[in-house]
Amino acid sequence: MDGFFHWLGDAIGRVIRSVVGLLDSLFGGLWRAMDGFVDGLTQALGISDSVFSLGVLVIGVLLLISGVRALLRGGVVGGVIGLLLGLLVLGWLIQ
Repeated sequence: MDGFFHWLGDAIGRVIRSVVGLLDSLFGGLWRAMDGFVDGLTQALGISDSVFSLGVLVIGVLLLISGVRALLRGGVVGGVIGLLLGLLVLGWLIQ
C-alpha cells in the first residue's frame, strides 16, 4: 500500500512540475520580449529605462497625439498648444 501512495504522489508532483514549467516558459518568454522592447526603445531614444522616464515618454507622446487630433478636428490653437507641450516634454526627456 505504501508503494501506491508513493507512486501517486510522484505522478501528481510530475504533473504539477510540468504545468509550472509550461507556464514559466510561456510568461518568461513574454517578459523577455517586453524587456527587449523597452531596452531597444530606451537605447534608441537615449533615455534611462526607469519607470519615471517611461511615464514621461508616454505623457509626451499622448500630448503629441492630442495635438494632432485637435489639428485634424480644426482646433488650431488647441492643436498648436498640444504639439508644443508634447515637444517640450519630449525635448526635456530626450537630450
